[in-house]
Order: sequence, then C-alpha cells, then structure tokens
Amino acid sequence: MKPQRVAVLLIAHGSPERAEDVPAFMRNVTGGRPIASEVMHEVQRRYSLIGRSPLREITERQAQALRQKIEMPVYVGMRNWTPYISEVVPQMIADGITSAVAICMAPQNSRTSVGLYRRAVFAETADKIKVEFIESWHDHPLLITAFVEKLAPAWRQACERAQKKVPVIFTAHSVPQKTIDAGDPYQEQAKQTGALVAARIPELRPELWRFAFQSQSMSGGAWIGPTVEETILQLKAAGHRHVLMQPVGFVCDHVEVLYDIDIAAKQLAQKQGMELARTESLNDSPSLIETLAALVRAGTQRAAPIPAAAPATF
Repeated sequence: MKPQRVAVLLIAHGSPERAEDVPAFMRNVTGGRPIASEVMHEVQRRYSLIGRSPLREITERQAQALRQKIEMPVYVGMRNWTPYISEVVPQMIADGITSAVAICMAPQNSRTSVGLYRRAVFAETADKIKVEFIESWHDHPLLITAFVEKLAPAWRQACERAQKKVPVIFTAHSVPQKTIDAGDPYQEQAKQTGALVAARIPELRPELWRFAFQSQSMSGGAWIGPTVEETILQLKAAGHRHVLMQPVGFVCDHVEVLYDIDIAAKQLAQKQGMELARTESLNDSPSLIETLAALVRAGTQRAAPIPAAAPATF
C-alpha cells in the first residue's frame, strides 16, 4: 500500500508585487475578458502608491509559522498570481503528498472567492490527492480571539485620543449583489465575524459599531453595501469625528487594506474633518497561526482514511 503523506495547502487570491505586473494579473482575474483602460490605469496607480503588495510574502510567513507549529509540509498556492495553484499542486504530487487540508485565506465563504479557489484546487488534484477543503472558518473562536487582540488595544488608544468612545467599522470585501441573491452565505458570515468580535469587548456597545463592505468593483453593476464611504458620512452626520476600522474579511495586508483603507478611506475621512485609524492586520500573529493549526488538526481527522474492519471471529 502506498504510504500516506499529509500536507497543508494555503490558498490566496494572489497579487502582483510590482505595478508593471498589474495588466497580466488583471487578465488572470477576469479570465482574459477585456478591461477598460481607465480601470487598468487606476489599479496600477493604486499599486504604485503602496509601493508593493506584501500578500505573497506574508502568506509565505504564515506558511512557515504553521509549518513549525504542526510539523507538516505546508504549501502556498495562488489563483491569480505566482505561485499558481496549477504549479503548486503538481509539485505536491511529485513530493509524494497523498492527502491535504486546503485552507483559503479568506475566512468567509463565497462562490466568487472560496468557490473559485476550490474549483481550481480540485481541477489539479483530481484523484491524485485526497483533499479536505475548509469551506469557511469565519466564526472559529481562535480567529475571533486573533481579531480581538488587534482591536481591543487599538480601540482603547483611539478612545483616549478622542476623549470619548470611538465608533468601529468592521469591513469585508464587497461582492456582486446577484451573488448574494443566489443564496451565497458570504454577507451573513462576514457580518457574523464582526458581531462575534464586537461581543468580546463589552464596552463596545452595539450602537458604537457598524459593518460596511469595501472595495466595490470599478467595472459597474450592483455590489453589496453599505459602503465604507456611506458609513463614514453617516458617522459624521451623527456627530462623530473619530473612527476606527477593522477589516475582518482579510487576514493580511495587501492592496485592499493598504490602499482602500490606509489611503482612500483616510483621505475621505480627512476631507470630512474626521480622523480615521485602522487596527493592525493579523498577518502572521501567533493567534492566527494557532487558528490555522486547529483547522488543520480538525481537517486531518476528517480526512483520515477509514480503518479496515477487523476480520470477524466466530
């Protein structure tokens, strides 16, 4: 019998590290569909303003920390940029991996993200690797703890600066409205993550926090909200001059955090006479790594082959 060798596959969207790689990256994202020149230029501008996207670097750090924690092989595969899932899975097969726990580094499940990653993984593994795919982990207690550890000190510091209780906006990436209308669980899972985090800080009363969806597409169509921009304006109208944001739909820094929040949202707040701050991203925090380790342990138990029944004795 072929020896069993189990590994972990961390999956992410992928992101170019240089602005000049944006066109090739965007073609991957759209599946080769034409992209308006103004959209392409805007995306390139955003990458140039943040300097580079650290998504791959941070995901590799997460993988290294997890590798040390669980003492198992941990691979990193991206759907839209290097290292591509289509390159990593064949390497896993060549390395003798027979089963894997696949974790998408987006805790909330949507067919527009996790669903596409799942399809890409299974297209490559076929019957060569048995895959236990983690569909979502948005409400895992350890993940909630990891977010609370970043939010609590940042919120108390913001309140001290403002000399009053500061409202918090939890965020996640927006998705097309038609996706939610078709029964996708993403919107509710994202809101649940925010609610679970807020509940762990008793002083953060329900009236002090909101949920907004960020990074709506520039190519048109209806995307879910409320938007970050709308929410900031609502808070201003309610008399607030300080706001703290925590993106709970992301587990590491990349363009949607470093540009959409740190530059665009902050600029909007400043124009409105408001001060906007953001919590640190989880990145490779020990609590996030412990969360991933717990997911792997549970996944490997589910993926374990069923032992053969002992011969009956009569």
